[in-house]
Amino acid sequence: MRDIVLEVNGARHALTVDRSATLLQVLRHDLHLNGPKYGCGLGQCGACTVHVDGMAARACVIPAAQVQGRRVTTLEGLGDRARPHPVQSAFIQAQAAQCGYCLNGMIMTTAALLAHEPRPSAQAVRDALAGNLCRCGTHVEILAAVERAVAAMPCKATSA
Repeated sequence: MRDIVLEVNGARHALTVDRSATLLQVLRHDLHLNGPKYGCGLGQCGACTVHVDGMAARACVIPAAQVQGRRVTTLEGLGDRARPHPVQSAFIQAQAAQCGYCLNGMIMTTAALLAHEPRPSAQAVRDALAGNLCRCGTHVEILAAVERAVAAMPCKATSA
């Protein structure tokens, strides 16, 4: 066992976890956050995607102790029912879900992309989402949701 302190969704959590615990296991079992899903367990499907210091990361393959001192954001910390993140709103408005299992990864990956590249090309969106698997085939709706999110995101002013 190992004592760790994690910052998740803006709150600090002191935990005692198994040395082999992944971030996903701690998020779901210890912190009871259900946004990130267990999919493949190999970091290949994207269902477990979270943000670590603002970057999309696969929680199923990250040792929990490795994220001490870093900011972790899950789907629950992105927005809430009263004030959803623009990406969450776009996915709701576009009805971009069938079973919803991939939704966490699609939303978290899109939010990370738009935070760093507010006006991505269609190819950049496809490239960012390529590692997120959807077994239901809602790719068209997901891409429509991302387009909606891009339009809803505030445009950052650039200096000349």
